[in-house]
Amino acid sequence: MADSKNQDFKEAKKAQKRAKREQRKNTRKQIWQAFQMQRKQDKALVPIMLAAFLGMGLLFFLLGSWWGGQWIMLIVGLSFGAALAMWLFSRRLQNSVYDRADGQTGAAGWALENLRSGMGIAWRTKTAVAMTRQMDVLHRVVGVSGVVLVGEGNPNHLKNLVNQQKRRIEKLVPGVPVEVVTVGSEKDQVPLKNLQRHLMKMPKRYKKDEVYQIAGRLEAMDAVNSGQPLPKGPLPGGGKMSGMNRAARRAAERNKKG
Repeated sequence: MADSKNQDFKEAKKAQKRAKREQRKNTRKQIWQAFQMQRKQDKALVPIMLAAFLGMGLLFFLLGSWWGGQWIMLIVGLSFGAALAMWLFSRRLQNSVYDRADGQTGAAGWALENLRSGMGIAWRTKTAVAMTRQMDVLHRVVGVSGVVLVGEGNPNHLKNLVNQQKRRIEKLVPGVPVEVVTVGSEKDQVPLKNLQRHLMKMPKRYKKDEVYQIAGRLEAMDAVNSGQPLPKGPLPGGGKMSGMNRAARRAAERNKKG
């Protein structure tokens, strides 16, 4: 019995190792394919990566020559150079993706869905909370700065959508700041590839847990329409739900009775 368990354990470990090897293989394959595609479109990519790789190696080699450790420092420098080259590749690839997506309907929503959390920063994103017939779209992001309404399209068309969303947000989470960002290349607009950086620079007013509480209250607007129960719990800063309209309350009560 014990031998059978040991055999099963060994087989499971082998299968796990095979899966990890296969995953690493697929990752390398995907990186290589992305590199080949980017290289064909970005003629400066290879020279820049080589300059970073060899330049760091040369720099460390010269530093090491002062005390006789140039060959060790060369290896260290080439390692740093390889890391720098890969970082430059990823940045240029990312910028290329954003450039191709820029100007397309829904591009800002795609960028917001790929926001990276970490370092105590959290994002709760809901894309296309409002839209015009001309395909001007408004997205909502809840983060450490409060609520951010991100619009893409004609700024004049977006004004009514922004005002409507502001009124609804004020009813559900009174006192929470609401920022407005319009994605585009015109004056006072934020380019698509700079959107996340712009959001990261906003004032940090709330902690991670508070972000989720605020987002939960805002998602009540959608929960009422879909028949889901409203989120519970206190708002950051002692905010209350007294501003919720009567229709929402009646809908919530009908859901509970049902």
